[in-house]
Amino acid sequence: MATHKFRILISAAQIEKRISELGAQITADYTSDTPLYLIGILKGAIMFHADLARCIARPVRIDFIGISSYGKGKTSSGQVKLTKDLDAPIEGADVLVVEDIVDTGVTLSYLLGVLEQRKPRSIRIAAFLDKPNRRMRPVLASYVGFTIPDEFVVGYGLDYAEDYRQLRDVCVLEEVDGEEPPTA
Repeated sequence: MATHKFRILISAAQIEKRISELGAQITADYTSDTPLYLIGILKGAIMFHADLARCIARPVRIDFIGISSYGKGKTSSGQVKLTKDLDAPIEGADVLVVEDIVDTGVTLSYLLGVLEQRKPRSIRIAAFLDKPNRRMRPVLASYVGFTIPDEFVVGYGLDYAEDYRQLRDVCVLEEVDGEEPPTA
């Protein structure tokens, strides 16, 4: 088993406070009586998706979509694929895409194109983390939990080769088996 060293970047308490603030902002911004569709992007957004849904004081519907450009590695493969589709149609609905991290923007811009073809009334993005320095495609999140530096992070749903999603804090993965940390 690999030996990893971590540094806490964002504590569980900071996360809880910020998600509560985002929930209040989203509640204020969406005033319609119709449900807001929260579409979580699997697997990384699962923690953020669940906590955010509980902090929104209006009707919400929850769905998930799977999309990948990383596989089991540390860097994007550049090839995007849909791994799980939505369970319900979103035509005419207000949609909030719930993402763990906006990084290069490649995956999210592809997904937005797919969802826009389904004719929702509105579509916005709620991103737990944003790394604007890595952006290759223009993607703008309406709601951002934290803007972070270009470091490889794990925890609170984010993983390294499927490990560390369960960590309550967001941590920088600093070392793997005595080697340099992975690139963001």
